[in-house]
Amino acid sequence: MTDRARLAINGGAPVRTQPLPYGHQSIDETDIHALVEVLKSDWLTTGPTVPAFESALAEYLGAGHAVAVANGTAALHAAVHAAEIGPGDEVLVPAMTFAASANAVVYEGGTPVFVDVEAETLLIDVAQLEQRITPRTKAIVTVDYAGQPCNYEVLIPLANKHNLILIADACHALGADYQERKVGTLGDLSTFSFHPVKPITTGEGGLIATDNERLAQKMRVFRNHGITTDHRQRAEVGSWFYEMTDLGYNYRLSDLQCALGLNQLRRLNDWTIRRQAIAHIYDEAFAGEPAVQPLTKYADRSHAYHLYVIRLNLERLTADRSAIFAALRAEGIGANVHYIPVHLHPYYRQNFKTGPGLCPNAESAYERILSLPIFPGMTDRDARDVISAIEKVLSNFKR
Repeated sequence: MTDRARLAINGGAPVRTQPLPYGHQSIDETDIHALVEVLKSDWLTTGPTVPAFESALAEYLGAGHAVAVANGTAALHAAVHAAEIGPGDEVLVPAMTFAASANAVVYEGGTPVFVDVEAETLLIDVAQLEQRITPRTKAIVTVDYAGQPCNYEVLIPLANKHNLILIADACHALGADYQERKVGTLGDLSTFSFHPVKPITTGEGGLIATDNERLAQKMRVFRNHGITTDHRQRAEVGSWFYEMTDLGYNYRLSDLQCALGLNQLRRLNDWTIRRQAIAHIYDEAFAGEPAVQPLTKYADRSHAYHLYVIRLNLERLTADRSAIFAALRAEGIGANVHYIPVHLHPYYRQNFKTGPGLCPNAESAYERILSLPIFPGMTDRDARDVISAIEKVLSNFKR
């Protein structure tokens, strides 16, 4: 075996000497300038840049209202609070997601009921979802996994039929659309994250979009300790007086962060196109590789590609996912895994009596999935390095 063919984990030369992460923010001089302008202003938080960012997102999405909060988890928490979930209420949640999608339900005293996902897409399985509805069910949390919108053509009528609040966890999917409707207008409440690896970033940050003015106001109060006005609003009328009318949290997003997000939003469409182009490169490269299966993409929606997820055909390999993962990392490819099914985490197994067998599609996928690098700053050469590393690693482990 030549040194070029020998795996780096076994002492061979790696495909890349500079590691390529699975995701990365894109920051330029205009972002820095936007932050400096706010630093020079009178308002670093609760100032005018916050509603400007909210208005820009609402306009982009086509939503009536947008409420900015501290992070994507805070967005989910605020949405669950606005939906008035409480003790005794059940909320249907897909098993294949980040823990926050379920944790937000628990924060408010509700019970997450885990629903399996479609094997080919890892989106919530609508057929199984309807079977989990009980008289205690009050809401559904959908997750636009990897950036592909769920089957809202079925989900929306189903939620209406059972009088359920539809909370769309769109944290992966800003920039995507479903049957010519922007993600962010498909649920009663739609949540977004602006973590550095997401479609746009505010450092940390989140937002909830809704057409319901009452719910929007409830979330604005919730993000500000349960107080009905913020400092700038009181300053504008020359008042010090405020009242706490609800139990809330300090989930505010600062003007600094909103300035960054506002500037990033201007490039979102270009970045989405670039993510889709990288995904296309991967799709073509893996089309003839029987050991690799990209997730299925539906034709009636666009994909934001926050993640590019492949499933390994382990029956054709002599190694498991963990070994493939370690070998790719040694080659300089920052592969990742999204996610451990939530119902398998120790907290949920101990406190909600969940465990293996509850959601077999999610559990089977977890043993096989890998997230490959994808972000707007990647070059075609970077993408080819990922493909080369996949080919190199798989050739060493094929049956």
